[in-house]
Amino acid sequence: MIFTFEERLSDSPFVERIWWAQSERTGGFLSVAASQWEMVVSKYQDETTMTVRGPETKATSMNVTLVGGEFFGIIFKFGVFMPHLPVSNLVDEDLDLPDVSSKSFWLNGSAWQFPNYENADTFVDRLVRESLLDCDPIIESVLRGEPQGLSPRSVQRRVLQATGLTQGSIRQIKRARHATMLLQQGVSILDTVELAGYSDQAHLTRALKYLIGKTPAQIINRTEPEQLSLLFKTESSP
Repeated sequence: MIFTFEERLSDSPFVERIWWAQSERTGGFLSVAASQWEMVVSKYQDETTMTVRGPETKATSMNVTLVGGEFFGIIFKFGVFMPHLPVSNLVDEDLDLPDVSSKSFWLNGSAWQFPNYENADTFVDRLVRESLLDCDPIIESVLRGEPQGLSPRSVQRRVLQATGLTQGSIRQIKRARHATMLLQQGVSILDTVELAGYSDQAHLTRALKYLIGKTPAQIINRTEPEQLSLLFKTESSP
């Protein structure tokens, strides 16, 4: 394993998942497509960085060269966004926030202490109190397919504003991640095609190659060297 991962749920209604990772060795790593944005604290030796990572619409291959790097992330729920930092500007992009010192960083004109895996909920609560986080309450229900008292155009606009992605892109990414987890659990390729809702095996292969970075056979073959980034089932997953 290149990275050792831990993850936990959060008490905050704004947070999907909190994770921690440490690099154990060098090697190839695949950052798979992800439809939710996150804030990530990276620590290596005496340097600490806060990065805002937007949704990822494709798999990205990375070469890990640092051993002993420590990373901690807060993945936000669908519909949660920063009004002063539109998610649409962060799709397939990372933004490093300026450091104030080794213990703090700048966010919207103020100094903030770097959070950690244990106090992440407290950090998020402060973001909410300072009006730096907002939430569009209809987004998760829209993604679950629940009817809305709005026109389709209004729904599309609000989803794009809150997530940076279209409903179609979110569905494709979630389906590919769901299919990958099925394959990792030992479900056959043909059964995965049916359970994840793909039209045929070729459709599954094209989607996973682009969004996950591996074919179904490569995912099943655990001897493949490249490790995948964190996968988990969201509240509105299929």
